[in-house]
Amino acid sequence: MFKRILSITLLLIVIAIGFLQKDELLTLIKEDGILSIFISMLFVAICVFFPIIPFPVLAGVIGGVFGTTQGVIVSLTGAMAGTMAFFFLSRYGFRDYAQSRLMNYPKVREYEGFLNRNSFIAILTCRLIPIIPAPVVNIICGLSKVNWFTFFTSSTIGKIPNILILSYAGASFSSNKLFSFGLYGGYILIIFLINFVIMYRKMAKGSVD
Repeated sequence: MFKRILSITLLLIVIAIGFLQKDELLTLIKEDGILSIFISMLFVAICVFFPIIPFPVLAGVIGGVFGTTQGVIVSLTGAMAGTMAFFFLSRYGFRDYAQSRLMNYPKVREYEGFLNRNSFIAILTCRLIPIIPAPVVNIICGLSKVNWFTFFTSSTIGKIPNILILSYAGASFSSNKLFSFGLYGGYILIIFLINFVIMYRKMAKGSVD
């Protein structure tokens, strides 16, 4: 009961900060400085739960303010803080609710088998190639028996390419807008093509069976 109350309290705080202070947080991020670093991390963590601002936009803004290297560190730290909070809340705070959410994604049962066979590779693959939405991956892993350190390590590695590209595109935006749009557009196209190939192979296999 205590875990449930604590989880609800934390969730309400996250919702309140995110929705009520969104504009103020963005302003603080753009001001640069030590405070803006912590605010940026907090805002990214909040957006893991509630995408108040699309992550590509937020990571791009952070990259534009702090530069590529620092932008990656800030965005990755915030993203992993939110991801791990999501993981532990699914595992200990809202287990029943998380299980009910998974009912909306019947195909994730296929992923559960892959997860049980090789947790690290399964999570890493889903982070690099987002076939399954990130919140669903967090919930599945939280409900499973996967070790938290394995989840943390594979998720961190898997998030780096996307955050690196977003941060670099954001840092380059002021000097070359066309390059920034082209860079991220090319990345999205590659992800789309990989997803298309995977889905095509599944459909082809299903028709043969």
